[in-house]
Amino acid sequence: MSVAAMLDALEDLRAAGGIDDLDLALAHLVARLDPAADASVALAACLASRAVGIGHVCVDLARVAGRPTGDGGVGPRAPPLDTWLAALTASSVVGDGDDTTPLVLDRGGRLYLARLHRAEQALAAALRARAGTEIAIDDAVAARAIERAFPAPRSGSAPDWQRVAAAVALTRGLCVVSGGPGTGKTTTVARIIGLLAELHPTASGEAPRIAVAAPTGKAAARIDEVLTDAVARVGATPPPPATTLHRLLGARGEGRGFRHHRGNPLVHDVVVVDEASMVDLGMMSRLLEALPERARLVLLGDRDQLASVEAGAVLADICAGAGRPGRAFAARIGRLVGAPVPAAERAPGPLAESVVLLREPRRFAASSSLAALAGAVNAGDLDAVLAVLASGEEVRWQPTPADAAPPRALVAAALEGYRPYLDAITTGASPAEVLAALGRFRVLCALRRGPLGAERIGAAVEAAAGAAGLLQPSQRWYPGRPVMVTRNDHLAGLYNGDVGVVLPDGEADGAPRVFLEGRDGGVRAVHPARLPAHETVFATTVHKAQGSEHAAVAVVLAEPGTPVLTRELLYTALTRARESVSLWGPEAALAEAVTRRTERASGLRDALWGEPP
Repeated sequence: MSVAAMLDALEDLRAAGGIDDLDLALAHLVARLDPAADASVALAACLASRAVGIGHVCVDLARVAGRPTGDGGVGPRAPPLDTWLAALTASSVVGDGDDTTPLVLDRGGRLYLARLHRAEQALAAALRARAGTEIAIDDAVAARAIERAFPAPRSGSAPDWQRVAAAVALTRGLCVVSGGPGTGKTTTVARIIGLLAELHPTASGEAPRIAVAAPTGKAAARIDEVLTDAVARVGATPPPPATTLHRLLGARGEGRGFRHHRGNPLVHDVVVVDEASMVDLGMMSRLLEALPERARLVLLGDRDQLASVEAGAVLADICAGAGRPGRAFAARIGRLVGAPVPAAERAPGPLAESVVLLREPRRFAASSSLAALAGAVNAGDLDAVLAVLASGEEVRWQPTPADAAPPRALVAAALEGYRPYLDAITTGASPAEVLAALGRFRVLCALRRGPLGAERIGAAVEAAAGAAGLLQPSQRWYPGRPVMVTRNDHLAGLYNGDVGVVLPDGEADGAPRVFLEGRDGGVRAVHPARLPAHETVFATTVHKAQGSEHAAVAVVLAEPGTPVLTRELLYTALTRARESVSLWGPEAALAEAVTRRTERASGLRDALWGEPP
């Protein structure tokens, strides 16, 4: 196929929705930069751009070689892998990362946009270097401080992994703490912050400058709230107010970069990042670049949750090589935590020793059906998932057809789930009580649109509440309307994902106000005209729910064949619940969600842990 014919075929693929304008533009650019290149080079450039748009860092050529590039036979077929690699290697627009070509082909047959290859390599080098940085502390003093900060270790042969995490944070420049919901990540990091404030004085003898950050405003507000509670429980030093990573790095605006970088680093001695699974490759790379060499980095998150919306699955890649520490480091950590720590036969290296996995759920019993269901989903064991759904007390499975309208049974169940909130409105409860009742239940959907999407199901629940006389949705700002902010407004202190409820304000002659939880634990009233972009939220997507908790959730899957139906999405949805889960959707969709893993093409895992044979 000629280059002109390839570009025409890609134009057809763009018209069919298989690629976007930016992907096609890169193919045209590559064709102009190297007119002698084979047509498959333009195709590869287009696919590398498309890959980034759907969350990959690169395109793994082996996965697409010899296959059609679009659905339904639209778009050109990719050449055989060997032929493709030869054409790319011969092109002047493709390099190995040591020159200034727009595309980079690595030894694993992955093709990158050059900026993402640079970011990936820089991040890998920075993480390895920081993990290899050992901090000089007095072990005896540190052991006594850990003993004071943490309660006595639990009985049994396993070490207290919360103590182990604290010991790693005290002794290494990098500490990564991963664990599922209820494993004590927040309590652990609250105590770590207290220990670092006590044991990590600066050169001037002053307390260390600590920053707590998260990828979104909602996540920052939540870590602020839960850290405040955890600090109160454990008596640790109060942390500074949490912020977003964008604000921490000093974002200058769309496409204008950040104020803090290698040439103008942050001033902090310790940076703690919550919800690290939501941080993409580009942002994590910029954070590491802006960190002073002396600063400690603590990453907190759940490696099994959904990856970032943007390119990469950074936390999962970092945790991929987690295991037992080497004997020398295990012995030192054992002395610090007051209990033996299992050691590997051979030292796995500093990065592996910097990752701590919290294993023991503390929110609910390990024997509960909620824990069993989450574990079975994580293991990809469909038979075990079905067995738990058939026998669990806290979980319920409701097979649902993917019809054009939301199923009546689902709408009725959602209405019943929201009943305490609806009753609180009817009885004139306080805004704080209404918000608390609303937060006990949530409908979580795999998709935003479609027959089983959040928009349709939310509208159906709202209409059912109106038909039952529980709400008056004919008015825009009707009493009881639940709303979710969809765009950050830093000046107003409102963030994407914040949830509020419309109620009459007695201090404003009964005029409608949106009441939201304040960061001080109270309730604040916002005039509707001051609210940034928002939507009614009787149902939301699983992605929007990351970082939230509810007593009960109804999880709604999508039609079979929907790409977002993955193990990570289902696990994230199920683990938003503290007490009970009802699961709705076609049976085939459940099977797909349990057995399909999210696959993000990336070379970060190999760069961190070594390329596989």
